[in-house]
Amino acid sequence: MPRLLASALSLRRDPRLLKLPPYLSLLCIVVGVVWLFLLPLDDYSRRTYISENALLPGQVHTYFGGSDQNVFRAYKHETDELAGKGNIEVNDKLESIAKGLGLKVGRQNFTYSSAGNTHSGQNIYAILQAPRGDATEAIVLVAAWKNVKGEPNRSGVPLVLTLARYFKRWSLWSKDIIFLFTPDSIAGPQAWVDAYHDAHDSSRVASLPLKSGALQGAIALDYTRETRFQSVHIVYDGVNGQLPNLDLINSVNHVAGGQMGMGVAIQEMWKHSNSYHDRLQTMLRGMLKQGLGLASGPHSSFIPYHVDAVTLQPFGDGWQDEMAIGRVIEGTFRSLNNLLEHLHQSFFFYFLMQKERFVSIGTYLPSAMLVAANFTIMAIALWVKSGQPEVQKVITEKTETAEEAEKLALPNPHAAMERDLFLPLVLVAACQFAGVVPLYLFNHLSESALIPAFVLFTVLSAILPFLLSNLLHTSATSTTTQQYHLIRSFSLLLLGMFLSSLATLNFSLAFLVGVFSAPLTFVRPCPNSPILKWLSMAVLYILSPTTVVFVASVLPDLDEKVGCGLGEVLRQAAFAWDVTGTYTPVVVWCVWWPAWIVGVVSVLGRPGAGDGKVKNA
Repeated sequence: MPRLLASALSLRRDPRLLKLPPYLSLLCIVVGVVWLFLLPLDDYSRRTYISENALLPGQVHTYFGGSDQNVFRAYKHETDELAGKGNIEVNDKLESIAKGLGLKVGRQNFTYSSAGNTHSGQNIYAILQAPRGDATEAIVLVAAWKNVKGEPNRSGVPLVLTLARYFKRWSLWSKDIIFLFTPDSIAGPQAWVDAYHDAHDSSRVASLPLKSGALQGAIALDYTRETRFQSVHIVYDGVNGQLPNLDLINSVNHVAGGQMGMGVAIQEMWKHSNSYHDRLQTMLRGMLKQGLGLASGPHSSFIPYHVDAVTLQPFGDGWQDEMAIGRVIEGTFRSLNNLLEHLHQSFFFYFLMQKERFVSIGTYLPSAMLVAANFTIMAIALWVKSGQPEVQKVITEKTETAEEAEKLALPNPHAAMERDLFLPLVLVAACQFAGVVPLYLFNHLSESALIPAFVLFTVLSAILPFLLSNLLHTSATSTTTQQYHLIRSFSLLLLGMFLSSLATLNFSLAFLVGVFSAPLTFVRPCPNSPILKWLSMAVLYILSPTTVVFVASVLPDLDEKVGCGLGEVLRQAAFAWDVTGTYTPVVVWCVWWPAWIVGVVSVLGRPGAGDGKVKNA
């Protein structure tokens, strides 16, 4: 037994083992990326199915249509006259219509400040009390006056008014129905949902004068076109990558695609051939939206409160009219009306490859975990390496042969070095806390100062590693090889810990940051190899957070022909931070950017002599 323990101890300190971690880290990255690209295959994805039997989508006959089309035209004529008028005038007209239908009406004022701009408005909502209910549960139908692109919801608002009049005639409702009209698609719904759950800031958002029961689901209608359409687009991405219960999407798909016979699209894939390429493109589009964490429609504000919601957008040129989308909403609402409890049986974490194909979290999560694990593997290896003395060939006058000199240079396998932790801990902690500076600036500066501040920060961010490297080199005690090992170890350990935790909350964001940060695993001081040093620097600066943000701002956004611009990206990020609580800036500036700074400092490092004192283990 003592001999076995001695062998194990010698094996643990065998320098050959320290050559394996870089290859293991690379293997984790490659397997993680390849795993992701295998997901669209039939062997890794599954067909969608409805877990909650009580929904029974498509099992009822819808009656919306006929004379209701004349009602829709009348309401559309009245709402068209409101074009160009103020929010209060619009709400006055909507209130008179809602009260004429016998509904209870409430209003709510809100004011948000972001990037020096003030976003204020007034929401109006009407409650249809369920004839067969006790006001303990409710479903929401949302129609924003303008969609996320700022386009007027020309047909959506009158159609919701028509549905309100139609639903009022039926006595089958067991849940209250709330008809919500907001001036925009982000701030208005967020203010209303926050106030409904008493989670609002009373100084910015007014409380609701009327409430119903617990919200069981929500459908938002984004219907800007005034002509017939072909298919319906289901928007389901929520804030910070959160998603509604898959049963809701499946129900809408079943009602629209099965019962109504209209096409259904997701992730702006207007044409989907169900090929590997289209499946992969659909998944990557979903990952990009979830990674950004921005609200994609009025429904996004409901999801953080565990209220399953989607937005419906008619698109294409076809023969379907407004009565068809109205019947889709009716069928979906009648399915939700059947629920005996909140949606819970299906999936909340998934990737949709197409409308009827998905991958659950148990299948795709290992991809991001492997990428995050590569940082932890290298961090542990660097920690072990920092405790071992360096092999140095020292030839003295007393050594007669080179073999004797090399034998004397070999370290004691049972020897260990005392680790000097102060400098590595201070440097890594300082870089982590420095991430608060860009986080604060980009979320509190005015819109006109965002671009100059970003340019200035980019320049300072590029210079900072050189300043830190010179400071470490010119300090009273030169930074040792051991300390550089510890600096990288602590930084990679934090990065791996953050990303592995984030992967369970927002897989897409964790995976994207992990892939962009992958070169940080392999960087090291290169004082004697200028070519390798500057090549490493070029790769790190190309994949820096500031570069990625700039490139993302000029690239075309999905189906758009041009990018939205750097100023618009920074403004949207600040708005999302202030209004919807998007935490993507925290990950970029407080997790990714500090690790990048430490990585560049490591490449510029010039380790000095004197790696600590050796002690016997």
